Amino acid sequence: MSYSALGRRLVACLLNISEARRRDLVETVARSAITGAHGKKREGITVLNIFNDVDYNRSVITIVASIDLIREAVLSACEHACSLIDMNVHEGIHPCMGAVDLVPLYPLGEEVGLEDCGKEAQALATALTERVTGTSVFLFGWADSPQRRGLAKRRKEIGWFKKVLDMSTIQPDVGPQPTRKYGVTGVGASPYVMNCNVTIDTQDLAVGRIVASAIRESSPGGIPGVQVMALPHAGAVEIACNVESFQGGPPSSSYGEEKWPSFTIGGQNVCHAPASLITARVAELARHHGVAIKGTALVGFTPRECQRLAEGALSNGIGEFWKELQRVHM
Repeated sequence: MSYSALGRRLVACLLNISEARRRDLVETVARSAITGAHGKKREGITVLNIFNDVDYNRSVITIVASIDLIREAVLSACEHACSLIDMNVHEGIHPCMGAVDLVPLYPLGEEVGLEDCGKEAQALATALTERVTGTSVFLFGWADSPQRRGLAKRRKEIGWFKKVLDMSTIQPDVGPQPTRKYGVTGVGASPYVMNCNVTIDTQDLAVGRIVASAIRESSPGGIPGVQVMALPHAGAVEIACNVESFQGGPPSSSYGEEKWPSFTIGGQNVCHAPASLITARVAELARHHGVAIKGTALVGFTPRECQRLAEGALSNGIGEFWKELQRVHM
């Protein structure tokens, strides 16, 4: 396949694993996505970024390839993660369900649609449970056919937000009853989800929860596409946002003059809330409680940036692109 054709069929996977404190382990998982049998490099695959959060004990590995190659790359990374991470001994502030916690597929190329990614996610889920005996999967988004329940809804249904996860109550969509060692993995497909975390300068989690509730999409006056938690983090409180892309144009002018980034999936216009808007809203709400913000961190990239960097990395045959970054993507 020519590079131009490959670029039109790109898919991103922001693989979430429940380990960040053992950096070598995380990099081993990342390298396994771009390395085949006998250590041979897999062509057409790149790992753009590795984000580690030690407090959360969670890492996000950004893997990009054509839809024809993404499954094997992600499966290899998942297999290695499952062999190296034991949830029986996991500790971390961030809620999590499994050694491999989340496997979302996002279409980037113009010739890949959400239905394509949904089918690929279903196949990936089945293959994971077959290759790693004892793993279990719940499906979300376009992989959850025909309901297409979103990730937040699925997580709530299975009790992901609870501090103690009772595995015996979980009914997976694929695989056996979950075990504590592997937990349960979310596999799905949706328009790109960006992670935007704003830290407020307080240790009062109650203030953080008030702020988080106010910007959550489901709240009156909330920001469309924003799912959010308030978590203690590095001596402060982090307003941790999943910024979902959604079909259609930006909402009304009630969100000020901020430009909402947009892109297309299968000819359909898709947009997402800008990080600057989220930061401004958090700052305004926190100020009402006498609290300032400390900063904003993006986990990985915006959708456009992800596509642009992936095309550049693949055209130059760079598999370990995370090593090439001149700035830190947080």
